[in-house]
Amino acid sequence: MSSTRRRRFSAEFKAKVALEAIRGEQTIAELASRYELHPNIVSNWKRQAVGNMAAAFTGASEQKSKSSEAQIKELHAKIGQFTMDVTMDVIFWPTPSSVVAE
Repeated sequence: MSSTRRRRFSAEFKAKVALEAIRGEQTIAELASRYELHPNIVSNWKRQAVGNMAAAFTGASEQKSKSSEAQIKELHAKIGQFTMDVTMDVIFWPTPSSVVAE
């Protein structure tokens, strides 16, 4: 086995390489050679950058509203479960008049 360690790249570096790939001034192979990367890595970073580009323009309020909608649904489900629990307790809870005195 080789003693080389796996390289880790910062988000800034990935963005820089992906942006250059998107510009198209150099081919993927040229960029890979220039930065000593495999061409598949450059292509993957480019694909990720293009795919996530819309998220950069999404407002914080839109992101919050999506998460709050999910939270509201979860809370409604909990309220329904608690209501059912209380209803079942009231129906099946023995009352003092129903207990037979010995």
